[in-house]
Amino acid sequence: MQNTVNQELDKFELHLDEMIIKIQKCQEEKSVKSCSRCEQYFACELRNNYVKSVYNSMSKGETGGFEF
Repeated sequence: MQNTVNQELDKFELHLDEMIIKIQKCQEEKSVKSCSRCEQYFACELRNNYVKSVYNSMSKGETGGFEF
């Protein structure tokens, strides 16, 4: 059981790491230092997926709240 839990934790962390790389690459391509500087800030699918991956890494995929 413990290995399954560790694998789940790793899955969320790995996905977040992948999304960070994608976001940084996009920011470099658009010559911005923050997504908030981008004209597509609210409509950006990549940014929305990044935000979801942050929440998933914090909640480990569980529904409901999480603690900081």
